[in-house]
Amino acid sequence: MAIFGPNGAGKSTTLKAICGLVNLQSGDVLFQGENIKGMQPYQLVRKGLCLVPQGGRVFRSMTVLENLEIAGLAMDKKASLREDMDKIFDLFPVLKERRKQRAGTLSSGEQQMLAIGRTLMLRPKLLLMDEPSSGLSPVYVEILFDKIKEINRQGTTILLVEQNVRKALESVDRFYVFEFGRITLEDRAENLLREGETWKKVSRRIL
Repeated sequence: MAIFGPNGAGKSTTLKAICGLVNLQSGDVLFQGENIKGMQPYQLVRKGLCLVPQGGRVFRSMTVLENLEIAGLAMDKKASLREDMDKIFDLFPVLKERRKQRAGTLSSGEQQMLAIGRTLMLRPKLLLMDEPSSGLSPVYVEILFDKIKEINRQGTTILLVEQNVRKALESVDRFYVFEFGRITLEDRAENLLREGETWKKVSRRIL
């Protein structure tokens, strides 16, 4: 699923509220039938709810391998660490090539792959992504959305906030439009892509 909307509509704040990074003034957050309002971020990670923040925020002075290892060790998964890392390398072969390289020396696209891979080491059930294509070249945007679709096909539910509306719509099942902190439109992505006039109206509201 994707969330669209103009700047200040509350998109990123919604992701942070779901992840326990900001306090809710009202309402609840339900995850797998459980009210998770008020839980700490580390508790939510252990339940399988994980966020890739805007810009990735990798540990720049650490190697690619160390970035991945630290996520696995944080979950006390020493036994499955190598297995999970091999899955990340299968998904992002460039990270295997760069595994001994410091994260800060990677390109912006490679750093975003590493940020996603590090989060996948936590085995999320729900992966939240805040502006994953922000600042990336067109080539890496294409690669990124192909990987997002592959992660979803492998069984991980994804909720993303994204400014590249058309690429996001081609990658998700449903979308929500936020305006002034409220949902003003929701539908299947294929419906919006198919209806030209509706697309024009919606794109004017969210771009």
